[in-house]
Amino acid sequence: MVDFDREALVSTEWLAENMKAPDLRIVDGSYYLPNEGLDPRREFEAQHIPGAVFFDIDEISDPDSDLPHMLPPPHIFSSKVRRLGLGDGLRIVIYDQRGIWSAPRVWWTFRYFGHQEVAVLDGGLPKWLHEGRAAEDGPAVSEERHFTPRANSFLLRDRQQLLAGLDDRREQVIDARRRTRFEGSEPEPREGMRSGHIPGSLNLPFTEIVDQTSQTLLAPDALRRRFEAEGLDLSRPVVTSCGSGVTAGVLALGLHRLGHRETAVYDGSWSDWGRPGDTPVETGPAGSADASSG
Repeated sequence: MVDFDREALVSTEWLAENMKAPDLRIVDGSYYLPNEGLDPRREFEAQHIPGAVFFDIDEISDPDSDLPHMLPPPHIFSSKVRRLGLGDGLRIVIYDQRGIWSAPRVWWTFRYFGHQEVAVLDGGLPKWLHEGRAAEDGPAVSEERHFTPRANSFLLRDRQQLLAGLDDRREQVIDARRRTRFEGSEPEPREGMRSGHIPGSLNLPFTEIVDQTSQTLLAPDALRRRFEAEGLDLSRPVVTSCGSGVTAGVLALGLHRLGHRETAVYDGSWSDWGRPGDTPVETGPAGSADASSG
């Protein structure tokens, strides 16, 4: 028996054996960057795990925000997911079309809204297909189910909270972007964004805690070594960040596996902090003193 709340990860073998359980639902939480030219819903309808429904990260978001895919208000989230047949009393398994990339964002979103019985499929759709397991096409079919949202503010941070914590550093911030973006040596993919990182933050690209062959999350001992190698103190609170709040979920999932059950995600991430303005920005490797506020 897998403890979804504690382990937050299930294997393809487990899912194959349990996918017909009446209290289990499967969700494709795939997302692609705008410059990739891929439509995740179209990809879902071409091929998905049998019985899965599609969770659209951009659609299930705050309609009043000018930032990409920000968390929606509770009533909007509840309305959207209940139409997908996702609700109270269900165990939910999230996967994505890359392996482990955007599924953890959806996992974190459900946890933020109070649903604890949710886990990520280790290896995602690539591992499932590589093992020769069944797939189907076409749109999803679901029966509406009631969902009761219970927002957990401990799992969420915004710009003002991070600004307030810059001086006392009571929470560690760790960034999931690749190192060249974190250091500011590579332009940001979103037009008009400044380059660099939040002052004092650490950097662990999310790809470095995922096995790039199997697309599975590293084992707990290896996860611990990777986080500690970047200077993270696992006894202290952590906030994860990235480009727009998606792959920050991968780091949050890894930390959850190490017992950090209330790791927070900076929802706006660099798409919020890096906009033109007066938020301070550092460039260079983590720990360098090359900071500016322009």
